[in-house]
Amino acid sequence: MKKSYHVDEKGYYGPFGGSFVPEMLYPNMETLQNSYLDIMKEPSFQEEFHALLKDYVGRPSPLYFAKRLSEKYGAKIYLKREDLNHTGAHKINNTIGQILLAKRLGKKKIIAETGAGQHGVATATVCALAGMECTVYMGEIDISRQAPNVARMKMLGARVVAATSGSKTLKDATNEAIRAWISDPVDIHYIIGSVVGFHPYPDMVARFQSVISEEIKWQLKEKEQREYPDYIIACVGGGSNAAGAFYHYLDQDEVKLIAVEASGKGVDSGESAATSVLGKEGIIHGSRTLLMQTEDGQIIEPYSISAGLDYPGVGPQHAYLFQSGRAEFLNATDDEAMRAGLELCQLEGIIPAIETSHALAALGKKSFKKRDVVVVNLSGRGDKDLDTYIRYFDL
Repeated sequence: MKKSYHVDEKGYYGPFGGSFVPEMLYPNMETLQNSYLDIMKEPSFQEEFHALLKDYVGRPSPLYFAKRLSEKYGAKIYLKREDLNHTGAHKINNTIGQILLAKRLGKKKIIAETGAGQHGVATATVCALAGMECTVYMGEIDISRQAPNVARMKMLGARVVAATSGSKTLKDATNEAIRAWISDPVDIHYIIGSVVGFHPYPDMVARFQSVISEEIKWQLKEKEQREYPDYIIACVGGGSNAAGAFYHYLDQDEVKLIAVEASGKGVDSGESAATSVLGKEGIIHGSRTLLMQTEDGQIIEPYSISAGLDYPGVGPQHAYLFQSGRAEFLNATDDEAMRAGLELCQLEGIIPAIETSHALAALGKKSFKKRDVVVVNLSGRGDKDLDTYIRYFDL
């Protein structure tokens, strides 16, 4: 029997996934699980969703042939330009979908967590669009290193709340958001930004992001006279941009899927976020997945120069793609990612987000044939990271 890489009816991808939530959130979980697919299939939902993707987000995002990058690495390299979306990243695809869902569920307030700030900005944006109250939880460290995005969220009318516990990064922001949700589960909808959390979030977010691979198929048909590439490369923290880029190719074994994690200062340095190498099975934020933890189950604090990749786990679908061997997991250090980001600037005139730079670093770790078609999901633009680039390269 052919293996499926999509979620089953119980919310699992192989042994990973599920719904492990506090009792107070059980009604929310049940409502979401029972209604999300039906709502998403409604013609009026689809019409509104796709109209906003077209006229508000600016989709389809281009599939750009990177000529100079291709010459350097000896393959046909295409960049899926999610950085050109409104708000500067792929995150808006999911927040548009979830705000429409929240409205149909009769919710009054929106909360979100954010690391790099792109999901926070995208959530604040759709809340302004829908006229809904918005609170974004963000680690204190991330607030200081992602100041432009914090300012954007506030300009858009969101309240930004600092998470001051633990590592003061994405994991802790998620913890704070869940606590806030428990305090008012009736009026609040929690817009999770990645393919993490309890079912149905990993599947729901992947479905909203699947517009990425849906477009890649017809764009490649126009450019290469075939719908499938030889490789798709994407960075993975929680993993929503990768889930979207992989979605329509999961069952096509001829398409090699490459997920790139952040190894920080080195996999064995004690300052890393390479979950596939360092993680063990466990439960975090409502789902069973791979996460970095001690022998007694305490979470090991992740580290990356990239604010969007320093999550101690990975989405349950990605955990299964890794365990099953369907996707190849690589990792890139801070130094490798920063050099790859600068290389794209100087070869193609595109400044990528540092998260995306990790995916670009994989180009130097693989050997390609000249006829290979390689799609790199350019998940976000680098405006938010200019301070980090300036300090790193002493610009």
